[in-house]
Amino acid sequence: MSIEDRLVDALQAPLAAADLLLEDAAVTPAGKRRVVRVAVDRVVDESDATTGATPPLTLDEVADATRIVSGVLDDTDLMGEAPYVLEVTSPGVDRPLSLPRHFRRNVGRLVTLTLAAGEKVTGRLVRADANGVTLDIPAEGKKPAGRRDAAYPEIDKASVQVEFNRPNDPAAPDVADADADATEPTTEEH
Repeated sequence: MSIEDRLVDALQAPLAAADLLLEDAAVTPAGKRRVVRVAVDRVVDESDATTGATPPLTLDEVADATRIVSGVLDDTDLMGEAPYVLEVTSPGVDRPLSLPRHFRRNVGRLVTLTLAAGEKVTGRLVRADANGVTLDIPAEGKKPAGRRDAAYPEIDKASVQVEFNRPNDPAAPDVADADADATEPTTEEH
């Protein structure tokens, strides 16, 4: 079993107890040290369709996750005696959307889907559920605005488009704040 697999096994339950989800864990060499990168996110309700924005993790929540991960690493011999740097963060806006929970988390954002047939569709993600997504497609040239549904098996690739002038949506978190939170890891040296 790899160090990443053992790390995932050790971290999932303590993070879940804090309503956090382990998105990724990686250990990479960096000179005489190793860098342990852990990405966490908030657990979202997957029982119904998501039609509203999900707030990003706050820096306080990332700090809490850092304390949990650090405690697990201190209480186990997972990292051995070699020094390491711990980085805990939330997934950034550049994370590919590959699981239903990724789409649910990004309702309200502009996304581009590459469909299995090769077609690319860009629109505002307005709904995500267990089966697929709904996009609001803006008018383009002579093509009128409309809606497009896509089932997850139809989607080959999906990504969030960064918007600097996002339309005013009172239900959505401030994108500038959300993206800033998602990209600033907390770091500890051990």
